Amino acid sequence: MHKPLVVLLFTIFTFQVSYPQTPRQPTSAEIHDAIKKLNVLGAALYIAAHPDDENTRMISYLSNHLRVNTAYLSLTRGDGGQNLIGPEISELLGVIRTQELLAARSVDGGKQFFSRANDFGYSKHPDETLKIWNKEEVLSDVVWTIRNFKPDIIINRFDHTSAGRTHGHHTSSAILSYEAFDLVGDEKAYPEQLEYTESWQPSRLFFNTSWWFYGSRENFEKADKSKMVSVDIGTYYPLKGKSNNEIAAESRSMHKCQGMGSTPSRGSQMEYLELIKGAMPSNKEDLFEGINTTWTRIKGGARIGKVLRKVERKFNYDDPFKSIPDLLKAYKMIKVLPDGYWKNVKLEEISAVIKACMGLYVEATADDFSATPGQTVELTMEVVNRSDVNAILESVQYLPMSMDTVLNLDLKNNQAFKFYKNITLPENMLSTSAYWLKEKGTLGMYVVDNQKLRGKPETPKEFLVSFKMSVEGVPMTLTVPVVFKKTDPVKGEVYRPFEITPPVFSSIKDKVYVFANNEPKTVEVLVKAGKKNIVGSVSIEHPKDWRLEPESANFSMDLKGEEQTFSFKLYPPKEQSEGNISAIVKVDDQEYREALTLIEYDHIPTQTILQKASSKVVRIDLKKAGDKIAYIEGAGDAIPESLEQIGYDVDLLDDNAISLKNLKRYDAVILGVRAYNTKERLKFHQSTLMDYVKAGGTMIVQYNTGHRLLTKDVAPYSLKISRDRVSMEDAEVRILEPKHEVLNYPNKISAKDFDGWVQERGLYFPDEWSEEFKAILSSNDPGESPKNGGLLVAKYGKGHYIYTGYSWFRELPAGVAGAYRIFTNLISIGKKTYSKENNSQSKK
Repeated sequence: MHKPLVVLLFTIFTFQVSYPQTPRQPTSAEIHDAIKKLNVLGAALYIAAHPDDENTRMISYLSNHLRVNTAYLSLTRGDGGQNLIGPEISELLGVIRTQELLAARSVDGGKQFFSRANDFGYSKHPDETLKIWNKEEVLSDVVWTIRNFKPDIIINRFDHTSAGRTHGHHTSSAILSYEAFDLVGDEKAYPEQLEYTESWQPSRLFFNTSWWFYGSRENFEKADKSKMVSVDIGTYYPLKGKSNNEIAAESRSMHKCQGMGSTPSRGSQMEYLELIKGAMPSNKEDLFEGINTTWTRIKGGARIGKVLRKVERKFNYDDPFKSIPDLLKAYKMIKVLPDGYWKNVKLEEISAVIKACMGLYVEATADDFSATPGQTVELTMEVVNRSDVNAILESVQYLPMSMDTVLNLDLKNNQAFKFYKNITLPENMLSTSAYWLKEKGTLGMYVVDNQKLRGKPETPKEFLVSFKMSVEGVPMTLTVPVVFKKTDPVKGEVYRPFEITPPVFSSIKDKVYVFANNEPKTVEVLVKAGKKNIVGSVSIEHPKDWRLEPESANFSMDLKGEEQTFSFKLYPPKEQSEGNISAIVKVDDQEYREALTLIEYDHIPTQTILQKASSKVVRIDLKKAGDKIAYIEGAGDAIPESLEQIGYDVDLLDDNAISLKNLKRYDAVILGVRAYNTKERLKFHQSTLMDYVKAGGTMIVQYNTGHRLLTKDVAPYSLKISRDRVSMEDAEVRILEPKHEVLNYPNKISAKDFDGWVQERGLYFPDEWSEEFKAILSSNDPGESPKNGGLLVAKYGKGHYIYTGYSWFRELPAGVAGAYRIFTNLISIGKKTYSKENNSQSKK
């Protein structure tokens, strides 16, 4: 069931933007629009697979034009994508994309939900997807979301009949929605959910089709549209000063890590929705025809609708508070309705409107951005009523401690009140880190045992302050989460979520340690205090065939945030081996194994993420030629750090360092992933890079997409980048040129070097190239034609040019031994000579 506390907590954020910015008071136009929404009791759920799959034009139209309760269910958090703004990939990228979706919804007016499915990378068929995801569990999450949100209509982004023709995740999202439509009303389906919610039956299921799904605009013009509803989503909102599509573009542009910045379109634009299940509307321009979306849909609601229509008609833009008497009348009428979904939703909405009409500012801030269980936190509460409405702040309650302060403050117009309270947090208070990352999941699923957490976009805040008030004699409670804020000399007032963390963190410097010989490596462990006056010891858990010196180290830190670094010598075994090491910190006989990661970007709230402090260790049989590497970064990857692990000296080159004279100092120049998609000025240096190769250098170019290339010529010879990819990480790799140098020097490459790869083989392979290139390897997913363009090598002048779509940016940071051996050979090409005396190999 929806608890009142949850409802009122949402209330505070109805008109607020996301945490990185100062909360703002809505304008009179926004308040009037929210009043109009009070009279609409309809809901729509949009369903797709990933962040940025959603049609923001449709979500904005539903939320802002039809004013129905609108949400997007993204089955995954987008962990398997790439990151164009920073180094975070995998789970940490999923955290960023989660927050970008929340930021997008704050723009277009929707809500956001997720399932437990993990974006494990590209999948070519829903059968594979649903096997890796655990179909039954993800289907239960879709049913859970529908039962809780109770949409009248559901809209799929993708076609449930498109198996094998598009991304398997996409088709799977539509298949699961299609099946869930008939299960949500069946009490025998997932009966354990009914302890917390009720069954529900949506009225219609649509597929949000377009010409793209038909192959061309011409084909779509000829298509049978008898089962399609069409709506013009190009509508203009005078009170907002924006069209629907302008809002949608702003929303889509929040997907910054995916490079989804959008230019808005203006004017009329049609969207088409094909009916999949339910009754076809007779009016093919009305998605909700025949569905009661007025107050008369609930018993006793007609009187409420009448009062709210009066509020809408008589709204005073200069003095919004004059609507308070009738709003309070409607509020009291809603309060006495029988418990139910729409009662809770409308209490949330009308509470926010009353607060906005009063110009009421309510806030609770902490003296620091984090605290540990059992720690005392100083809170500052601020309350300002900026209207002539009679309001009394009777008391304040602090949750989850159930402590309160009796005040009985008369909140006179525009008089600010501040008061303070020291609160000791409970010893059993849970951390606020991302709930879906607290347990180790599988390739396709996150582990979330708590049914009530499933579907939520982020970890609910437990540290709350409830302001119990009397507004014109009517009792109201407004509950806000405790936050932290500071004044930045450039940005001004900056907000940050308040976090509950452990008293100590540890982190191992590198995520992977690769040993190419028997020599030990230094493993540095950073220990950071999460509170004052902490004393303990740190050690490293390691595989049995590895040796560590010393076994542990003691520490003592007086200040919160203080850091100490400890060095350990890790000795590898003589034979090839791999395993994991973990940092363990002991304080007061309690073990702590969490590493702290902060994710900080201006467009999303600061994210404080706790994960196990562990790293992979690999002992491999590895030889290399050459020492100095120049690396030109692209969209962001960890290849430079990976190469340093095996002894290369890597320099990151900026724009000013790309000259022929400077490049000649290096044994190889490597371009980061998508460099030709993201580095605008790289096209001006292309001739210099080619001259370097021509003069005897080695240039390695990692994958780019054919779309949005910033230069036409990425290679010295003709080469066309396609969308070919090999998504199965264990797909067979066939050697096409067994005698080629890159497969023989300095490491002899065999089939076992392709064992243990992660997520995929590679992506965006060229499918056409000139005869100067040698295709070295071939691979393909089951049932597909061979993809030979993943590793192309060409002699150019005295040097070598290499284009490779294999996923080194995933394999090297994951410590895949064979990937290191192959990539080292790429760097070493052209550095082999033969002695005439004994025909033995040696380095130049």
